[in-house]
Amino acid sequence: MEWYWTLSIFFGSILGLMIIGFPVGVAFLAVNIVAAMVYFGGNGPLLLQLERGVGTLAGNAFGSMANFALVPIPMFLLMGELFFHTGLANRMFNAIERLMGRVPARLSYVTVAGGTAFATLSGSSMGSTALMGTLMVPEMTKRGYKKRMSIGPILGTGGIAMLIPPSALAVLLGTLAELDIGALLIAGVVPGLILAVMYAILIYAMAKLDPDAAPPYDVEMASWGERIVLLLRDVVPMISVVIGVIILIMVGWATPSEAAAFGCLGVVFLAIVFRSLSIAALWKSLQGATRVTVVALLIIFGSATFSKTLAFSGGSNGLIEWVTAFDISAYTMLAAMFLILLLLGMFMDQLSMMLLTVPIFFPLALQYGFDPIWFGVITLLAMEISFTTPPFGLLLFVMQGVAPPGTRFSEICIAAIPFMACAMLLVLLIVAFPEIVTWLPSVSR
Repeated sequence: MEWYWTLSIFFGSILGLMIIGFPVGVAFLAVNIVAAMVYFGGNGPLLLQLERGVGTLAGNAFGSMANFALVPIPMFLLMGELFFHTGLANRMFNAIERLMGRVPARLSYVTVAGGTAFATLSGSSMGSTALMGTLMVPEMTKRGYKKRMSIGPILGTGGIAMLIPPSALAVLLGTLAELDIGALLIAGVVPGLILAVMYAILIYAMAKLDPDAAPPYDVEMASWGERIVLLLRDVVPMISVVIGVIILIMVGWATPSEAAAFGCLGVVFLAIVFRSLSIAALWKSLQGATRVTVVALLIIFGSATFSKTLAFSGGSNGLIEWVTAFDISAYTMLAAMFLILLLLGMFMDQLSMMLLTVPIFFPLALQYGFDPIWFGVITLLAMEISFTTPPFGLLLFVMQGVAPPGTRFSEICIAAIPFMACAMLLVLLIVAFPEIVTWLPSVSR
């Protein structure tokens, strides 16, 4: 069978099952089983083909799942859940708000800082959007903030969360694409900080151009003594855990897995110090981390066999040879892959996008001579931008569900555009100056 028919049947079957309501993991598993019967089952009765195919499927998949590099995923997720359920995150939010005093649009800055922290640790942009939309948007609306100043920053935080460690999705992408996970995590630090500065400048500019967008209101000013106490007690300890994880990986004192374990211990220690660790908080944290981890492992289970079956059938090699036969530049191909990720993000979650694209895109990127870590950071940014791309970005619909009554969908889309433009500008900067991504991993080796 020609490679294009093979790919059409593979992807058509998966998309068809998803359209009729099958979960993405189940859809991939069903197609993988049938493909394994065809390619690995050999001749003989149908049950014998099924046994051989499933045996090969299980052998490949469990080998990929029993990977030490996957340990950071549940650890990073558990860090985020513990931060949230023990109340440490709320302490930090409240302290940052008081520290800012009467800074114009201060709630927008708090939203960016708090949303980034939670999304980074939880590994879920959708969960962070729902949480911050529920907590912050009603308060900001009550204070007279316009939608672009309340909703926009929340939608923008996911881009930073995908980049700055600890990022569970970066670990998953690194595992699926067989990248150096430590290098990928470190590579996102500088781009993430640049994006945070861009958001701060954007909020400042919007508040300056339209003071009514974030009207000032009287707040009780904390004394310098109180500010120092708030900073040292409620901000520095929380931030130090994340910074500690980054430093451990960057200087080579710990692997990403070990650093993630130290991060979890750090959060538990802080919760004990602040007397906020309870059996209920611990149980809810374990439940939340386990739920997302199981989904991630199911994705890896399907991906392991999917990529091998594609390679064995000749589909992926045929596509790569066909694409590279065209006389197109490497950056034209990069733009095409970026556009495909934007389109997929309108209909799929990030894990599904990884499962579909990693087996094809990363071999193509290597074929065109792109640095895999550099390409991995661009892939993470593309997936997050796609989540806020009007009119079908999934985060837009999540925000519509939690926004105050009367919020129009058009207002949410308009609020997202300036922050999405900042992320697009960052992508262009990374393409023009690859050192933004590659410098920090190079000096930490």
